[in-house]
Amino acid sequence: MKDIAIEVKGLQKSFKQLHVLKGVDFEVEKGSIFALLGSNGAGKTTVVKILTTLLKQDIGTATINGFDVVSKPESVRQSISLTGQFAAVDEILTGRENLIMIAKLRHLTNPRQVADDLLNRFGLKDAAERRVSTYSGGMRRRLDIAMSLIGKPQLIFLDEPTTGLDPEARIEVWKVVKELSEGGTTVFLTTQYLDEAEQLADRIAILHEGRIIANGTLEELKNLFPPAKVEYVEKQPTLEEIFLAIIGKKEEK
Repeated sequence: MKDIAIEVKGLQKSFKQLHVLKGVDFEVEKGSIFALLGSNGAGKTTVVKILTTLLKQDIGTATINGFDVVSKPESVRQSISLTGQFAAVDEILTGRENLIMIAKLRHLTNPRQVADDLLNRFGLKDAAERRVSTYSGGMRRRLDIAMSLIGKPQLIFLDEPTTGLDPEARIEVWKVVKELSEGGTTVFLTTQYLDEAEQLADRIAILHEGRIIANGTLEELKNLFPPAKVEYVEKQPTLEEIFLAIIGKKEEK
């Protein structure tokens, strides 16, 4: 039997006249990387806000590690961590001071040791005593993810974690995400970058006009896309081609 970290059924959410989510269903297995793809305004961040108890759905249910997001929000918050699109770091403090501050807020008994361990793990040891205002975009993002791991959450939400980063910094973040999953952490990733999902995700769901219109492994999504044959060699479609084809089919109906 599958061990489920997230279960979402019939999720709906409206803002005044705007019906953002129109019945969203999916499951995420523990220890996996799940990517939610969608264009700008598709509702990805709304889904994340509901799952992280920052917003209440109008209709439907969502459970995180067995806890209902509406009736057990405290239990949900204790088992998750959220990293948004912009690094939530204090630029006046040093890298080490940022980590120690979060460890103290989490009431951990050994904040300095926690900070040192994470600085080593994320390759920030040499920059530990520098103010974060001097960090590059990739370093800030690594520090941001390190801060979100304090207290060892079972599930981490990464909402468009590489937006605005250069290619080298994006690859750094990808490496961190893969290591998290290999260590048993469940990762819920939203992204507009299709190559990011292609590189990282065990399962990919496509959110379009408020609904999940495709959900599966990369191989399963490729099977939805008719192969193009070039000189008798079957061409493998990219995730970008699959995404555009699936969305195009839905808009034609």
